[in-house]
Amino acid sequence: MCIRLLECAVCLHNDVAGGDSSSEGCGRLGVGLEEEGEMAAAPFKQVVVGICAMEKKSGSKPMKEILTRLEEFEYLRPVIFPEEVILKEPVEKWPVCDCLISFHSKGFPLEKAQAYTELRKPYIINNLDMQYDLQDRRAVYSTLQREGIELPRFAILDRDSKDPSKRELIEGEDHVEVNGVVFNKPFVEKPVSAEDHNIYIYYPTSAGGGSQRLFRKIGSRSSVYSPESRVRKTGSYIYEDFMPTDGTDVKVYTVGPDYAHAEARKSPALDGKVERDSEGKEVRYPVILSNAEKLIARKVCIAFKQTVCGFDLLRANGKSYVCDVNGFSFVKNSSKYYDDCAKILGNMILRELAPTFHIPWAIPFQLDDPPIVPTTFGKMMELRCVVAVIRHGDRTPKQKMKMEVRHPKFFELFAKYDGYKDGHVKLKKPKQLQEVLDIARGLLAEIEQNRADPETEEKKGKLEQLKSVLEMYGHFSGINRKVQLKYQPRGWKRRSSSEEGDSPREPSLVLILKWGGELTPAGRIQAEELGRIFRCMYPGGQGEYAGTQGLGLLRLHSTYRHDLKIYASDEGRVQMTAAAFAKGLLALEGELTPILVQMVKSANTNGLLDNDCDSYKHQNMVKNRLHEAMQQDHDLTQEDMEKLNPTNSRSISTALEFIQNPVRMCEHVYGLIKKLNERIKIRKEDQKTKDLPLYHGESWELMQRRWAKLEKDFRTKNRNFDISKIPDIYDCIKYDLQHNHHTLQFEYAEELYKCAKYLADVVIPQEYGMTQQEKLAIGQGICTPLLKKIRADLQRNVGEEESEENQGESINRLNPIYSHGVSSPGRHVRTRLYFTSESHIHSLLTVLRFGGLIDTMKDEQWHRAMDYVGAVSELNYLSQIVIMLYEDPTKDPTSGDRFHVELHFSPGVNCCVHKNLPPGPGFRPKSRNEPPLSPKAEAEMRRARATSRIEEEGDLQYILEEMGERDAEKEEDKDGEKKERVHFRPRGSVFPDKYVEFPDGVMQPGGVDTTDGDITMPNKSEPIPISMRSHSDCGLVPVELRRPYPILRYLETVLFCLLTLKALEVFLPSDPWKTLHNALSLRQLDTFLERMALASSAHPSPPPKDAINTQAPPLAASTSRVTVPFFQ
Repeated sequence: MCIRLLECAVCLHNDVAGGDSSSEGCGRLGVGLEEEGEMAAAPFKQVVVGICAMEKKSGSKPMKEILTRLEEFEYLRPVIFPEEVILKEPVEKWPVCDCLISFHSKGFPLEKAQAYTELRKPYIINNLDMQYDLQDRRAVYSTLQREGIELPRFAILDRDSKDPSKRELIEGEDHVEVNGVVFNKPFVEKPVSAEDHNIYIYYPTSAGGGSQRLFRKIGSRSSVYSPESRVRKTGSYIYEDFMPTDGTDVKVYTVGPDYAHAEARKSPALDGKVERDSEGKEVRYPVILSNAEKLIARKVCIAFKQTVCGFDLLRANGKSYVCDVNGFSFVKNSSKYYDDCAKILGNMILRELAPTFHIPWAIPFQLDDPPIVPTTFGKMMELRCVVAVIRHGDRTPKQKMKMEVRHPKFFELFAKYDGYKDGHVKLKKPKQLQEVLDIARGLLAEIEQNRADPETEEKKGKLEQLKSVLEMYGHFSGINRKVQLKYQPRGWKRRSSSEEGDSPREPSLVLILKWGGELTPAGRIQAEELGRIFRCMYPGGQGEYAGTQGLGLLRLHSTYRHDLKIYASDEGRVQMTAAAFAKGLLALEGELTPILVQMVKSANTNGLLDNDCDSYKHQNMVKNRLHEAMQQDHDLTQEDMEKLNPTNSRSISTALEFIQNPVRMCEHVYGLIKKLNERIKIRKEDQKTKDLPLYHGESWELMQRRWAKLEKDFRTKNRNFDISKIPDIYDCIKYDLQHNHHTLQFEYAEELYKCAKYLADVVIPQEYGMTQQEKLAIGQGICTPLLKKIRADLQRNVGEEESEENQGESINRLNPIYSHGVSSPGRHVRTRLYFTSESHIHSLLTVLRFGGLIDTMKDEQWHRAMDYVGAVSELNYLSQIVIMLYEDPTKDPTSGDRFHVELHFSPGVNCCVHKNLPPGPGFRPKSRNEPPLSPKAEAEMRRARATSRIEEEGDLQYILEEMGERDAEKEEDKDGEKKERVHFRPRGSVFPDKYVEFPDGVMQPGGVDTTDGDITMPNKSEPIPISMRSHSDCGLVPVELRRPYPILRYLETVLFCLLTLKALEVFLPSDPWKTLHNALSLRQLDTFLERMALASSAHPSPPPKDAINTQAPPLAASTSRVTVPFFQ
């Protein structure tokens, strides 16, 4: 690092003033250098940035990291003032600089630094006069009050004041009264001097009394407990209310008024122990600041005139309070912060001084500019809103046990939690689950003592299972187990194997125990990687940062520019998926629990993402019909298939053609399950294999129970098959094939998977309705609250008032009507992420497909997209439906063309076995409704289509070689032709280190549907036409519309999303985004969402006549003008 330590004030001025080297000629433009020839020979002028601080600060690691990055600005030259010069030399002999970064710390002569600024008049980064105020907590609190910033309630005891009313203190056992203001314990006592860190917290006698004494960190301690309960009798103090922050403090670091980095740490008041990582550094968690907190950061930075400033936030009682302002302060151990800080400071200095120095410096992309991105048609548009609905990641198999109970203790519990009000009750809280466990233990004890009634004795096996499941893990978290009780006024009508018999007439309760379904380590990796990939849709990373994945979002996130909220349903796997996604999206570190607490909002209060709705009635009717239809013991006729598939879905048709005879297929599956159970028993009892580990800590005993229950429940006592168990069978075999196949080594595993998969392809989507009307009714019933919320999210971008759906989400921003051409800090990217279960993805996709959003007969792009959706057989883990809203600032604010909407979809991760995925319409395809191309453009498209196949093969092969080593073997296909079968072994990293580019302008960035594992390719003499199966025709860009610079290969991100399971070396590729439509107007989508929500509130109803073929005319003229941006 070439930062100069200047020891004298000899000023070389030749390069600026023209030859006078005397010190008298020195001014703002002077440079303190002895090497006269060095600057004279410099090809350009440089701004000298002086660092005037104590050596402990100026030589600290954060300062060195930032100064190293500042040196990358060719027009800046950092210079550190030696501490000896600062302390011993007069200011006239201090080095001369053009910009000064100076700040107070213990022993620093602040008055000399002020005298220096009066002498040299450099550009000041942190105001020196205000640094006196920062040394006095009374002045700090006064400034915060004046700016309207929330503070804890406080009073100042000034024992140095001559005014008796300012030094009154009355102390009681559990309170103090300061100048007439009463503070009940717990309260905080702070010295008025900000340099004194001995802060005491006093506790009430009901909690044991005493006090916690905070001090500057010494080793691994930051506070100690003392039995002393009396306040200090000498010195002046601020007394304030103790704020309940759940043991977490938030440290905020500003760099200018528009940037703030925040980290949470364990509160020093909690136990005094400093949490440190393996490298001995204090553990901190980067957190998101709310909009109100970002405004506080801006106010603090401006009020104290400190560009670089740190302060402490307390989050309590739904508000944020500032409790301390530290002045100049850097984040420790954050490369992202060092990059941001240096970039902001460097641009700030050059923006101020470049005109004076006549430096040819152009203002780069700034954080306070609108997030405008280039489009594939050369149009610039502003990204305004991203709404995504995402399914959770890979999970353990969900398991369920039902039993009918009549014991009075269960009825008492049912009544205690108001079960009679709705006819059912969910028990998830630890206290509630403990009550169920106590009842189970008590009934089992009665059975052991021969005091139980016969009906209870019959339930012994299930009571033992209930007890065993509730005792798992040794504690209750409410995140992986729950119990439901449903009231049956005339008894339970049962259908499964173990529940046969005459239906009783007396009232009873059905107890439903659910467990499993936890997010796996693989699921966490999937979600985190998808979060990283999601960054790429945001603007940023131009200029020197071009090609840096996700840089735009990371910069937007720390400023006012990104309004991010993450919602999740109340299921543990969904919430942890959301937390893992946030960790990847925002480049966070550490465990998921703090991220979950800080960043993920639970949405179960209003049914937004949970299934508390009346659709179950419709679903039960459909399930009964489906059960009857699947009991046919003959080959399905065309009429049977049409009855089972009224919507003519391609995926269901394919499954039915494979199944042929439903009963015979179920018998085959049943036989394979029996063989699997035999295999598990052998492996469990074999001395060589019984101790082999199974995935996620599962034992052979638990695996055997899981499959034995499926075998028992799938075939009922009357020899019928319970079709409702097919999703569970598919769930389990997919899980074991993905995670346990190497240990289980069941030779029929893939056959069982394939048969269960095709049965599930019929049963699962049809459980959400068989006809269009049923699908729409059930879909609207499930996702209407979400539809309303999405509509509100989109409306907020055009200045709508706050509504019930978006309460508490207000943003300070200009009205678009008055902001034409204005670059305002109020403009932002609004991101809303909704994490939920499979049912909401099914329902939302159903509403989009059958609700009549667009006329498929008039819009070919939508027709192709819906045909693709019908071919998707499964909405797997991390399925996504994404809405992106853009604003064209060149259009009139009242014009319908100002806002432009894109609709994207991905069916989620691919299974390791099932790889015959539909190719889909590609990513951001060009609509065929647009005006025809010119003859020249058509010829160019044909040429590109013909040549791109070979280019694509070589490009794809190169990328795959980068991802893993290849083993090749020759095998013959059925025609006798030799083919090369390529196997790829994963390397250490998930993605290649470098980006690979498309041939310049040839292809749109999207659509390669290649999965990991075995890829069959013909001999190189006959290249496979990859482009034919990976891109639709509309994925080609005519030469006249090509971009002037290469398009980054999207394969490394959204298109491939290779998610590594490091323990098993298994890849889980994610299916790429498919663009369902890229030319919707906001008005069109808003009208549709409103109609769907209103129809559901009245009564779920089918869309207007010929729903799929009737709708308002699609965009015509605007389609050719409103174009589609690609990801940066």
